Amino acid sequence: MNKASITVYGIPNCDSVKKARVWLTDHGVNYTFHDFKKQGLPPEAVDVWLKHVSWEVLVNRKGTTWRKLDATAQANVVDNASARALMLAHTSVIKRPVVVQGQTVIVGVNPEAWTRVVS
Repeated sequence: MNKASITVYGIPNCDSVKKARVWLTDHGVNYTFHDFKKQGLPPEAVDVWLKHVSWEVLVNRKGTTWRKLDATAQANVVDNASARALMLAHTSVIKRPVVVQGQTVIVGVNPEAWTRVVS
């Protein structure tokens, strides 16, 4: 069904990641799961994401990790470079899941976009 390799980035106990994995499995889509807590987060993956999605979408400013950062650290996240550094240092600040197929990067739970990717 899928034309190119799909990778789902996230952590296995995240509810949003679970939803993505169940949806893909239920739709017969083969994918690779990349657990960035266990496997780390390759800087080149973040670079690809930032070419296709704004840092404002990738950085989850509503999550616990963001709220635990001090005000100065939060205020210093103002562009791709500062967001990249933050995401590599604190992977839990990344909005999940990040679903990647080729040049398509989908952040968060979005079955409509997933359908377009796999059809």
